[in-house]
Amino acid sequence: MVKKPFFALGPPKVKYPVLPGHDVYALTEIPLPKRALFLVEKSGNNGSDLLIKEGDKVRTGQRVVLSEDGGEMLFSTVSGTVREVSQRTGYLGRTLLSISVDVSGEDRWDGEFDRAGRTADVLNATRFLASLPGKPDFAAMINYQPSIDTLVISGMDQDLLVTTNQHTVKTKSAEFKKGIEYLRKITGVSTVILILPPELTSLVEDVDVAVKTMAPVYPDTLPEVVIKDTLGKEVPAGETCEALGVGFMKAEAVAALANAFEQGRMPVDKVLTVIKKDGTAVHVKARIGTPVKDILEALQMETSHGDRLVLGGPMRGQALYSEDVPIGWDTDAVMVQGSEQIVWTSDNQCVNCGECVRVCPARIPVNMLVRLLENSLYEEAASQYDLLSCIECGLCSYVCIARIPVFHYIMLGKYEFDRIQRAEEAHAESEALH
Repeated sequence: MVKKPFFALGPPKVKYPVLPGHDVYALTEIPLPKRALFLVEKSGNNGSDLLIKEGDKVRTGQRVVLSEDGGEMLFSTVSGTVREVSQRTGYLGRTLLSISVDVSGEDRWDGEFDRAGRTADVLNATRFLASLPGKPDFAAMINYQPSIDTLVISGMDQDLLVTTNQHTVKTKSAEFKKGIEYLRKITGVSTVILILPPELTSLVEDVDVAVKTMAPVYPDTLPEVVIKDTLGKEVPAGETCEALGVGFMKAEAVAALANAFEQGRMPVDKVLTVIKKDGTAVHVKARIGTPVKDILEALQMETSHGDRLVLGGPMRGQALYSEDVPIGWDTDAVMVQGSEQIVWTSDNQCVNCGECVRVCPARIPVNMLVRLLENSLYEEAASQYDLLSCIECGLCSYVCIARIPVFHYIMLGKYEFDRIQRAEEAHAESEALH
């Protein structure tokens, strides 16, 4: 039985930053790294079938098939020589293929995408365009059944202090408008909705889409909240937005889509917001695969012992274990926190104040949920206290007066519940075969 809270919803008024519509924002270009690193999620643990090896040459924009079954794919954003191929464990136990490339001083462009024809069709979208900056999930949008009939393009970012997608709408409005037309041809969707803060709507007045203005209050730009507020639907627990016929895409990916077809080259640079220790931010453009330390050095930002690096923003970002971690196709921000700014979590017990329940957009009884998660009761957390309804906004940890890492417990709980489900399915299949 799913338990619902008795508290009224009362989220804190935490606001996103908004770029004024009349100012010009500079973009700092980060030099090409001497060594690029790419992390590709691997479907299995066996690395014996890898086709790429040390000493191989790669070209900028080259589509590299990594395994014999074709399950892993890499689009190189640099030209150079493969230095090392290894496996590593990523966030929440994901198995990653790590490929480092010694970068040559000059780009040698691969022409496969241009030779395939600059046709905005399903084939080109699924073969090439999943590796656009912003990392759009074309496969889900095109192949999902029932088909996607509504596409939401977000010109706002999903975390606090981050303005990467607003920057795209503001500085690349021409490419953005062309990208929307390409999207219509590829996806065939009947409805396109553009989400913007009121300050930026004047930039897209001549675009033939439904524009939804949104007050910059967190977490209103998260997909599940957008669907509820804009379409009046709720995403079922454990389901994706595509299950309701709704696909999401970032403004940066839309502009990159237009550049890909107009220039005949795969975009290889990523715009991101770099958040400094004092809370101010700058926008930079870096080659995908650039280590975070290269970006910090170019901006003359120093880190000291005890500081924290975060890939992403303050609410949903992931702490980094090393400055050598690269930026990826979906990296919208890098944040540096000084050691004196970090609010440390504790192992205190829940005091049952109810603040986490009051702020939860999904109206989950978080105070009860966290008790089960602390005791590794993951299946019970899913069946009794709405674990899978969490939209991962992080507000529960933000307001917790006991400083319990509630959000981390929830992410771990989802991961462990998924592992249990997959193990049970594998066991059932094995039993069926015997």
